[in-house]
Amino acid sequence: MISEARSARGWSLRRLASEACLSPAAVYAVEAGRPGSVETYVRLAVALGLQPSIALQDRRRRSARPRDEDPVHAAMTEAIADRLHGLGLQVATDEPYQHFQFAGRADLVAWDPDGAALLHCEQRTRLPNVQDTVGTFNAKRAYLADALATRLGIRGGFRSVTHVLVLLWSSEVLHTLRQRPETFRALARDGAAPFEDWWAGGPPGGMRTGLVAFDPLPGKRSDRRRWIDLDQALTVRPRYTGYADAVRALRDAGRA
Repeated sequence: MISEARSARGWSLRRLASEACLSPAAVYAVEAGRPGSVETYVRLAVALGLQPSIALQDRRRRSARPRDEDPVHAAMTEAIADRLHGLGLQVATDEPYQHFQFAGRADLVAWDPDGAALLHCEQRTRLPNVQDTVGTFNAKRAYLADALATRLGIRGGFRSVTHVLVLLWSSEVLHTLRQRPETFRALARDGAAPFEDWWAGGPPGGMRTGLVAFDPLPGKRSDRRRWIDLDQALTVRPRYTGYADAVRALRDAGRA
């Protein structure tokens, strides 16, 4: 609710933090689903013009993963996780991490059994605020790998790290990519190649950053393309007219 209200106002995360007299890390943590103090919630609500309220819920009955309410996001995660798990990789979804006061969740991470290489996929079904998407992605590029390596007990850290921004192959997303091609080109300098390497079962070496527009449905044809790179996204037709169209397609396929 806080994230949607902030986006509706066109505020960046830093703008909301300033209006609420909070640190950007605190605002990010709340939007990522981590519990905050009552004072934090009240400050955010007042800054956004929302009415604060308290709901008492049984934690055992409450969904632990709010993103399950997004069927398209869940389908994208499931498709990628299923592929990587089938290749013998360790896979985790909605993975929490913390670097000092900066905390968040990674949509999907995968690593090879010996811990040498890490893949992080940041999924987006829509791009209402490009600045926030870039900021969140860059923060995870900076902190996620070290935080996970420490928690997993990988001595010396990961020797190879890949970050990929996985976007829904829809007209909404392609429109944004066509408006800001150089922004996304600078963000994901290695294109689709890193994602293709992991999908094929060969984790690439070094530190790489990529971007793909992804289709969560495989389709009936075995040769149906599942993703496109940024250059292709500037010219090809979208698979879905928008988010709602993707939801309908998933329901028709019995996957939502």
